[in-house]
Amino acid sequence: MDVGNPDALILPVPPEPFALIVGAAMQGGSSEAVETALRRMGLRPERVEGGGADVAARVAAPRFRLTFGAVSVLAGPAAGAALDLADPDHPSTSLLAASLPRRWRESGACWVFIPERDPKRDGVPGASTVQPTRMREFFKMMVLLIDLFDASHIFWSPARLWSDAPQFRASIAEMLASGMPPVLHLVAFRRRENGADASMGTRGLVLFAGQELEARIPVGWTVAEMVRRLSRLALDMMLNGPVQHARTMRGLEAGEWIELLPPLRSTDHRSTVIVEFGRDS
Repeated sequence: MDVGNPDALILPVPPEPFALIVGAAMQGGSSEAVETALRRMGLRPERVEGGGADVAARVAAPRFRLTFGAVSVLAGPAAGAALDLADPDHPSTSLLAASLPRRWRESGACWVFIPERDPKRDGVPGASTVQPTRMREFFKMMVLLIDLFDASHIFWSPARLWSDAPQFRASIAEMLASGMPPVLHLVAFRRRENGADASMGTRGLVLFAGQELEARIPVGWTVAEMVRRLSRLALDMMLNGPVQHARTMRGLEAGEWIELLPPLRSTDHRSTVIVEFGRDS
């Protein structure tokens, strides 16, 4: 544990793509007006004409390279592949109290922002000590872009999660000030039907903690009760690191207990911690 750096555990991850539903003024503005606005915000926009087929499939023209501190992103109206990934009607996409406008795919309403890798730091020993600074700058850039684009919604790709952009912005600003990550905006909680039983799992937690969570839903428990408990566990993992050993702990209410069973170290599939909730009889 890095006691001297409060970001060492919550931000030791690389930036990831995200998308914004932009305000009407930015949708109707010329590329020159958008570039001027980005420059005034201190994001140092550069026009990008090429970029290859992969970039073209995700980012339409006009494309910009934006730079803030040590972070650079490719930005522009979302193209087909990015729109498909963020489709709110896809079964794998989650929405946090955020209903998108009907024509969100049209007329440049959705912009995508794809972080570029830093070749100077990739694979360099000790690069992880620099990563928290990059991620902090990345989140600061997200706050600036939400304000600049007057965004109504934001899509966070690691969780495939749409949420309200002003709420996301406020939560990220609070995290940058206090170090408390906004779990509900960065991690999706997904209910799954398993025959006669149902379970709930996280998506996106692995980016911050190296593990996901999955728990059977006890009979009579609501989705809200499960999210409340799993989000508490997720926050603990984001702040203190992954679950290393099996353990039993007290739950939120009197007589309630939680069992955590991390995966065996020899397994090579996705790392998921199995959670069991129960109450004393």
